[in-house]
Amino acid sequence: MQFDTANLTRKILKSLKEIMVENVSSTRRLKQIVDSLRDHLQADLCSCYVALDDDYLELFAISGLPNPEDAIHKVSLRYGEGVIGDAAISKKPISAANIFNHPKYVIKNEDEKIYPSMVVIPLIRANRTIGVITLRKKVEYEFSEAEVEILDTAAMVIAEVLSSDDMHDYKRKLISERGNADKNNRKGSSLSNGYGIGTAIVHRRSQPIKNIFVEDKQKEIEKLSKSHKIMIEDLDRKIIDNNITDKEQLEILEAYKMLATDKGWLRKIADNIRSGLTAEASAERVYEDMWARLSVIKDTYLKERLHDLRDITDRLRSYLSGDVIDEKIEEEDIIIIAKTMGPADLMDYDYNKIRGLVIEEGTPTMHVAIVAKALNIPVVAKVKGIFETIKNKTLVAIDGNEALIHINPDAQLQKTFKKRREEKIEEAKKLEELKELPIITKDEVDVNLYINVGLSFDLDYIPITNCDGIGLYRTEIPFMASNEMPSVDEQTTYYKELMDAVGDRRVVFRSLDVGSDKLLPYWNYKGEENPAIGWRSIRITLDRRAILRKQIRAFLRGAEGKVLNVMFPMISTISEFDDAKETLLLELEKEAKKGNPVPRDVKIGVMMEVPSLVFQLDELVNKVDFVSIGTNDMAQFVFACDRGNPKLTNRYDVLSAPFLNMLQLVVSKCNKAGVHCSVCGEMGGNPIEALALLGLGFRHLSMSGSSFGKVKKMVRSANIEEITDYMNDLLKSSRKSIRPQLISYAHDHAIEI
Repeated sequence: MQFDTANLTRKILKSLKEIMVENVSSTRRLKQIVDSLRDHLQADLCSCYVALDDDYLELFAISGLPNPEDAIHKVSLRYGEGVIGDAAISKKPISAANIFNHPKYVIKNEDEKIYPSMVVIPLIRANRTIGVITLRKKVEYEFSEAEVEILDTAAMVIAEVLSSDDMHDYKRKLISERGNADKNNRKGSSLSNGYGIGTAIVHRRSQPIKNIFVEDKQKEIEKLSKSHKIMIEDLDRKIIDNNITDKEQLEILEAYKMLATDKGWLRKIADNIRSGLTAEASAERVYEDMWARLSVIKDTYLKERLHDLRDITDRLRSYLSGDVIDEKIEEEDIIIIAKTMGPADLMDYDYNKIRGLVIEEGTPTMHVAIVAKALNIPVVAKVKGIFETIKNKTLVAIDGNEALIHINPDAQLQKTFKKRREEKIEEAKKLEELKELPIITKDEVDVNLYINVGLSFDLDYIPITNCDGIGLYRTEIPFMASNEMPSVDEQTTYYKELMDAVGDRRVVFRSLDVGSDKLLPYWNYKGEENPAIGWRSIRITLDRRAILRKQIRAFLRGAEGKVLNVMFPMISTISEFDDAKETLLLELEKEAKKGNPVPRDVKIGVMMEVPSLVFQLDELVNKVDFVSIGTNDMAQFVFACDRGNPKLTNRYDVLSAPFLNMLQLVVSKCNKAGVHCSVCGEMGGNPIEALALLGLGFRHLSMSGSSFGKVKKMVRSANIEEITDYMNDLLKSSRKSIRPQLISYAHDHAIEI
């Protein structure tokens, strides 16, 4: 059957517009919408499933059944289950003339067999599937692209209904009646350590769109221009008012502003206004279109920018609607609860009052997490359902170390958290006292402890800890924080500032280590099947040699008159190291010939993280000045175990005999050859694992600044001779892990872990 598409679209939009202005509940409005769609598209059944607690979809509205109450709230599917669940996961429409032939189809009710044709449209809001709408017919029928587009437009309207406060309240009540609301303890994923307790402030910038269809297009375009100008002016004012001087924070916020002032983005919004949508609806549509294009790209960093774009869209919409909230928060201690946030969102609050941040959607590389960490704010992400259930002014305690959220903690738990905060203050005092004491074991063996540095705030740990230097400087961070490749001069400035900040302490620069989970927004990456073992790190910079040469030039200039230590990551063969080393030496020769200032000495090393290099040690130790073991990737490759896969988290342990024997082989051959050997992976910052490393023969460990104090206390309470003898016995073990034995040993010998 052929439709007059344009006429049908107008009729449906007119019907939806009338429904949206009615003063009815969200559930009633949802029922009216599915009735309208079924009627206009001449279908036999129209259903709307709504997401609950990010785990499953439940039928909320249906049109076409004689007794709909028999199905509503009684039919549900898990995400990924059946065709509907598959559309929710993939966020893409599914259409079939005979859906029973679809490999994902699951029959929930025998009555379904009379509806062979089906189209499924996911309802997307802020990157998330918040529901699914389906249309079915009793005959085999191929839904046209035009019909799917009509449903896609309707989906935007339905998504607004599902995002309304009224619907949030209804879902909260529904969950509460089933006994699942406001669980006292929620588990998430830690993005920043620490403890905090305070009053919940629910960050609700993304409000439902009140008006979708425009009345006066020219007036709406003028409104867009005016609102955008005010938004940018307010952003500039907030940066000044918050006295933001940290370089990384400023770079992140400048990158954010570049997105907000992008002319192409504004032009697309204006084009949508001309097509008949309000400025608010246009901004949302542009975001959804950009998300649909960018989300399929396997570029982690670029996907993270979508979080910023989400925030910019919501921020612009708040100015367009007049819903800009700039209320005075009376509470002294607040915990911000958000669906997602951009870096500028934190500027809407008083930094001094923020005790924690809880985000439903977040990763360690998202900009707001980086800024929060710089401000020492604990952050927990991926806390399912908390945004739907938490209420403003609720007392919340956040444990960033264990990634736990406690809602309405009892008096005892409140007391515990206050005690933890006091302990943190006390620990800082002890660290102050500890920093003047030597890093030496009980049997007077010297140990060198370094810190790993990525962002500038990491440098604050140098005077606090009085460490021996920087064992790993992650040079990719400035590249990731920028919108374009940093020039040689810009890189030189970074490295010179770093060298000046540490004085005469040792600094080890790792050459650019990108690829896998660290991708740059200005590089056109193609997806890889196995990015962790794909085109990454030294493999990229040897292929794109100009990038490596420019970075080396910046290293040499930044370390003027000092000792420069450079290590190359992800080296798999001796020839790769030779190639990288030759590149460095050639640049050094060029700089000297030009009369440019150069380091007084250059040390060239390797970051050992690929197991193949272990079998080339005899030749390698004759070519390198130092070796630093990256235990994170090394363990991942040795055990063939994706360290980001939660299903494998506890399957393997670095404190197992096979892995430890390999580490002992490396350090013993390096020590014999007189080659400086250190560990810069996570093992170095874990006291019990660092104890094992001492027993294997390591005397140089690098770690995060926050781990330094604990490791130093462990070192000063350990006896090298005794732990070495004990480790030699444990290395013969066939157990999955020797961790329990090491912990017992530490307790028995009063070693502080």
